[in-house]
Amino acid sequence: MTLRLSRLLALLLLSLLWLPAAMAQDSAPTPAQAEIDRAYVAAVKAATNGPADVALRELATIRLSDSYSFIPVAEASAFMRALGNTTNENFLGLIIPKQDPFWFVTVNYTDSGHIADEDAKTWNADDLLQSLKDGTELDNKTRAERGIPPFDVVGWAEKPAYDEATHRLVWSILARDRGTTSAATINYNTYALGRQGYFELNLVTGEDTIADDKKHAGALLAALDYKLGQRYTDYNASTDRLAEFGLAALIGGAAAKKLGLFAVIGLALAKFWKVILIAVAVGGGAITKLFRRKPPQV
Repeated sequence: MTLRLSRLLALLLLSLLWLPAAMAQDSAPTPAQAEIDRAYVAAVKAATNGPADVALRELATIRLSDSYSFIPVAEASAFMRALGNTTNENFLGLIIPKQDPFWFVTVNYTDSGHIADEDAKTWNADDLLQSLKDGTELDNKTRAERGIPPFDVVGWAEKPAYDEATHRLVWSILARDRGTTSAATINYNTYALGRQGYFELNLVTGEDTIADDKKHAGALLAALDYKLGQRYTDYNASTDRLAEFGLAALIGGAAAKKLGLFAVIGLALAKFWKVILIAVAVGGGAITKLFRRKPPQV
């Protein structure tokens, strides 16, 4: 499952880069902040604003309503790189709202082979959660060696739910730094299984807004349609490659490794959201203005 590990790099934002820029309201932007600013402006200028149909490779189309904008892969990747992150061949772009509050959805496609979904009929949510906790606890040893506080999976924000008719999967966990009571980071994961792999739309937001924000994740997932010949039911057992793992692997072992990587590389999305909240509280800082921009109409 190295593809899922490398895909996470596109989600991590370097918290130490954002905080000084947000606090330095009256000083000139640093070179790093200037690069972020330029990359963001380029990204929103290149965005496709809804309502629009956006092609996702030659495999599917996502129908954006008037509420969303899609940042294409080149500009989205440049924005991520400006933040100190990397993307890989699975990364297809970002979806952002046209209006506040700010959240984003990463769009990825993994050519895993066809994923059998029979295990969804028998999986146990408690067992899957324990798998996540166990995997994260193992990675806490690595974090301790690097002087990084341990990171805990608290529970489900959304228990795994698989729709056998549409071949869509949704799940989300609550996770935070050990010993803290601050709002948890939320990665609201949604998947659309296809003939040869799967799309993942990962909503990145906070515990305090997830109740409202997750409706956007559901709307975007429902708006994604595979093209004829690429749908899950188009699978041909005699010619198509079968994935080496089942559906539960997208939640259990793979997810535990993903969460473990959060803190090893930059203190994870938990730190990202803490910094965003600081920037908003300060008001008028570079980061606040960055995320309050509206995508230009094109």
